[in-house]
Amino acid sequence: MKDKGFQYPRQISKFNVPGVVVVHYSNALTMIMSWNVPPRIAACYLLFFIVLSERIVIKAAKAQNMTVTPVDVGVILDLDGRNGKVGLSCINMALSDFYASHTHYKTRLVLNPRDSRNDVVQAAVAALYLIKNTEVKAIIGPQNSMQANFVIDLGNKSQVPIISFSATSPSITSLRSPYFFRIAQNDSSQVKAISAIIQAFGWREAVPIYMDEYGEGMIPYLIDALQDIDVRAPYRSVISPLATNSEISGELYKLMTMQTRVFIVHMSHNLSSRVFTIAKEIGMMSEGYVWIITNGIANFVGSKERSVLASMQGVLGVKTYVPETKELQRFTVRWKTKFQQDNPTITDVDLNVFGLWAYDAASALAMAVEKVGTTNLGVEKTNASSNLIDLESFEISQDGPKLREAIQDTKFRGLAGEFNLLNGQLQSSTFQIINVNGNGERPVGVWTPEDGLRREFMNSKNTSKYSTSKNNLGPIIWPGDLTSVPKGWEIPTNRKKLRIGVPVKNGFSEFVKVIYDRSTDRTNFTGYSIDIFNAVMESLPYAVSYDFIPFAKPGGGSAGTYDDLVYQVFLQNFDAVVGDITIIANRSNFVDFTLPYTESGVSMVVPLRENRRKNAWVFLKPLSWDLWMTSGCFFVFTGFVVWLLEHRVNEDFRGPCSHQIGTSLGYAFSTMVFAQRKSPFQFSSFIVNTSKY
Repeated sequence: MKDKGFQYPRQISKFNVPGVVVVHYSNALTMIMSWNVPPRIAACYLLFFIVLSERIVIKAAKAQNMTVTPVDVGVILDLDGRNGKVGLSCINMALSDFYASHTHYKTRLVLNPRDSRNDVVQAAVAALYLIKNTEVKAIIGPQNSMQANFVIDLGNKSQVPIISFSATSPSITSLRSPYFFRIAQNDSSQVKAISAIIQAFGWREAVPIYMDEYGEGMIPYLIDALQDIDVRAPYRSVISPLATNSEISGELYKLMTMQTRVFIVHMSHNLSSRVFTIAKEIGMMSEGYVWIITNGIANFVGSKERSVLASMQGVLGVKTYVPETKELQRFTVRWKTKFQQDNPTITDVDLNVFGLWAYDAASALAMAVEKVGTTNLGVEKTNASSNLIDLESFEISQDGPKLREAIQDTKFRGLAGEFNLLNGQLQSSTFQIINVNGNGERPVGVWTPEDGLRREFMNSKNTSKYSTSKNNLGPIIWPGDLTSVPKGWEIPTNRKKLRIGVPVKNGFSEFVKVIYDRSTDRTNFTGYSIDIFNAVMESLPYAVSYDFIPFAKPGGGSAGTYDDLVYQVFLQNFDAVVGDITIIANRSNFVDFTLPYTESGVSMVVPLRENRRKNAWVFLKPLSWDLWMTSGCFFVFTGFVVWLLEHRVNEDFRGPCSHQIGTSLGYAFSTMVFAQRKSPFQFSSFIVNTSKY
């Protein structure tokens, strides 16, 4: 063996016997002496290398002598598809990395891949073959939810755990079978995040667009989540995976004629690319439209072609949140290199969360198999038959229950985050909100069940309340390259208009007035009631088309009374009636009234009974006490002024003081009822006397 020198820990010579390592100490001593260190320190370094290398040799020798038990495991994937190749590559790398760091394990998983060919029947046949012929202890796969429906039953009957990292439909819950494990997010876990986005922007209607069979399990959960926030789904658009471009265009044109402009897309990665490309061509990715994609599409945005991304500009997405770690970054670099070597014809493939789940699923299965041990690894054959289609004879795995419990109890931190199963489901409910912009995606926030919408993920427990505020999201570029939030609706072009009946009458035209204009052949409706109705309809968060229909005969006169008009709503000739219609009992039996917006026109006249007794002082009632006091003061003042002017020249205003006061006041009082007996001498007194009139 040629001596190449020693550089710990990489340059270690190996014999052809696996697991045996021999270190060349002479080369190590030569290298240490070249460091020009004191002899004592060099001796310490050499002793350290000797002890460490001997431990490595002993450990390798033990590993060489240890008996390793192979355990067959089935893998059912669409091996011709890109996602299937990514999943199988991650599974192989997971086992390679796992056993490289767990050399003392006594079990080794042996993969038996089978191609499902993207077909439900082929997936079921592959599962039967692996269970009956290969006698696998567990199956990783199948790839989609439709294939998993039948495979789960086979695993339950044979007690073989079925571990899927990509079947996300809520319809295949693990409660159906204790032997089914979903190492992926349930699609129903994202409906709250979608409803939080819709609630944040105040949209009142949304139309789900989903692929036939693919979305049937999630859509009921989505509708319930929308109803919880008082959002209506007026229509459900179902697109077949085998639909032609013309059929997709016809369905999208139908959506264009409706008023709703908020669409929630839930379908496969491939079909969504076709839908958005056609939507761009017919003008549905322009101003006013809102598109929200589920994680089944958002998780593959980085893998879409540039032409498809150009058609998805402004789309919002709910994507599975994967924490960024150094381990994930290193693995991503290694995976790209390995995948490109194994698949040189496939370019521009990015590692997605399904590949990370496949990696963690394989690691968890390896841990569980080692925990169960190598004893009783076998199957119990009851009426065994080599016929593959003989379903009555089925091999039952003896260690299936123990393996199932081991998988359920497995917990570790994987590449995709914390690996923790509850009732066979991966507990991961954090989502990242992304905005498709430019040549990729741009994160604008995250959603968690505890905090709601947030600008970024919070590792510590947040004491704030659940938030659905759009202010917690980053800036969003909407379709049409707009920054303003779309209102989410437009005036529909094909929706049936409401027929609003209006009374035709004479008088009280301030409330309702119907005028027929012969020059334009149009009928004009004015009045307070009409203005109130128009204002209410304009304030609605969605468009409602309506026409005013006069309740009149062909000649123009009224067609009946108000009772007759109200009864037309009951007969469904009118959808509603607008006017000054009084709310009375008999009309309420046929229609519902709004709250009154004017005062009632009904009044009551009742006699007023006078309880006060009539007496001689009744003449005092018209005048108030303030007026009486003012008049008295004025009389005294007038008498004083007249006395001041007359007592020097008029003998009637002379004499004793009491005589003068009586004469002055009597003169002032007498001016109200009769002519004065005493005439003033001064002209100024006459002026004062007459001024009070």
